[in-house]
Order: sequence, then C-alpha cells, then structure tokens
Amino acid sequence: MTQVALFVKLEAKPGKEADVAAFLEQGAQMSQDEPGTIAWFGVRFGPSTFGVFDAFEDESGRQAHMEGDIAAALMKNAPDLFAEEPRIEKLDVLGDKLPG
Repeated sequence: MTQVALFVKLEAKPGKEADVAAFLEQGAQMSQDEPGTIAWFGVRFGPSTFGVFDAFEDESGRQAHMEGDIAAALMKNAPDLFAEEPRIEKLDVLGDKLPG
C-alpha cells in the first residue's frame, strides 16, 4: 500500500510556462526509472501554476526519490523556470486506488 507522498506547487516565471510543462513531461519519463516511485503526476492548475504529486510505498522510496535525478533537476532548473523556490510538502497517504 502507498504510505507516503510528496506535493510540490510550482509557479512558472512569465514566459516560461511551456518550458515548465516540458520539464514536467520529462519528469514523468524519468520517474519510470525509480522503482520506489509508485505514482508520479505532473499537473497544471492554471496558465502559470503547476504541480507535482508523487507517491511511495514507504519512507525509503520517498527519500530515494528526493535524492534522485528528478529532484536534482528540479533544484538545478528552479532559478530559471520558477517565480519562487519550489516548496516540497511531505504527505501521509490515508488511502489509494491504483491499477493492480
């Protein structure tokens, strides 16, 4: 069962909206190489507001993700893409429905 998750809300700099969307599409592909990442979603809330939600079976999977390539790419590209520093929220999952 999924036990923990992360949520990151992202605000694109003006003119960087397409770049943020492309970055999140690439992140979805990169997540395929993370066995501890059960689910990964890049989402768009509005014209310049985006987010990432990803879920893990346990804390070790979440920690591996936070130390992995996607997190490194997020922080490396943050100054160029985002109006403010990404705020990473750690969540506990109370229930889930995933393909089985």
